[in-house]
Amino acid sequence: MRWNDIGNETCSVSRALSVVGDRWSLLIIRSAFLKARRFSDFQSDIGLTKHRLSDRLNKLVEEGVFEKVLYQEKPPRYEYLLTEKGLDLYPIMLSLVQWGDRWMAGDAGAPIEYEHKSCGQRIKPAYFCPDCKEPIRPQDMRPVAGPALKGLDLDELRPGVRALAKSKK
Repeated sequence: MRWNDIGNETCSVSRALSVVGDRWSLLIIRSAFLKARRFSDFQSDIGLTKHRLSDRLNKLVEEGVFEKVLYQEKPPRYEYLLTEKGLDLYPIMLSLVQWGDRWMAGDAGAPIEYEHKSCGQRIKPAYFCPDCKEPIRPQDMRPVAGPALKGLDLDELRPGVRALAKSKK
């Protein structure tokens, strides 16, 4: 599989990675959640070259993660605001933070903690089944074929997805 074709896969992870799967895009999104809005904010926070930052921001705008909003006319200046699609990445970013804090932070501990504004409690993400409220753990989950696999040519699917699609029939 070629990287440029990953967004065409019948796989939600592949499709998501086609949008946010490079390190710069995730760092740009992280900066936005830390209140960066303008090109210069992102550049000073990440240290990315203007060309690469412009390329990644344009892609994220094109993919609907950011909205580019004019805030000054002469000369034209823009802010990059997270859209609903972009805001939906917040739990994923918190999960990466939690993983990084556990496995990469070292003895010094977490560099940033997250406080819930309404109650003041510092939080760590927790995942529970919305129906039975049990914790979600990999060993307790089973992938099953979803509606997008219905009617697809099984020979065109990856072996793991093909097995799921066959199990649905």
